[in-house]
Amino acid sequence: MSAYLVLLFAVLSRVLPHTFHATGVNFTAVGGSLLFFGSRMGSSRWGRWQAVAAALALAATDYYLTVFAYGYPFHVSAYLATWIWYGAICLMGQGLLERRAGWLRVGAGVLASSTSFFLLSNFMVWAAGGMYAKSAAGLGACYVAAVPFYANDVISTAMTAGMLFGLPALARGMVEGVREMQASKLPMA
Repeated sequence: MSAYLVLLFAVLSRVLPHTFHATGVNFTAVGGSLLFFGSRMGSSRWGRWQAVAAALALAATDYYLTVFAYGYPFHVSAYLATWIWYGAICLMGQGLLERRAGWLRVGAGVLASSTSFFLLSNFMVWAAGGMYAKSAAGLGACYVAAVPFYANDVISTAMTAGMLFGLPALARGMVEGVREMQASKLPMA
């Protein structure tokens, strides 16, 4: 249940800034939320279908933002790579973080998700769009122009994943500490 609330949080982090006319530069909870969602899917066949459900929820958000927030026509072909990426990050969260979500694994997931999205999305902008020359220099210019977006994506993904994975671990540690203190105060027989 908490994984679906986190998915809703990811959707709202994309929609609400446009609703309140306070758009940032790619500062959303998508990457960290997908990692968390994936880590909670389970490894059954049903778990893989949950990755599809997460991708569909974010695909609906892409449609809404493209048509209603940006006022552009919607073309499925422009988003296929992104939708596959959504599912892949869920599966990465499942494989990397389902059993052990230590800070090193979460950090690797954050860097892998943000970097893969940066490389994929900007390659698609270069390959399918007309903003950059179809040359190595044009591809380089596309990536350089996107560095501020990448930095904010890494920061927002790290913050989201840090809270989603770190706060429960902190709470467990606090509970264990309280239990140890209570156990040490018991009278000896």
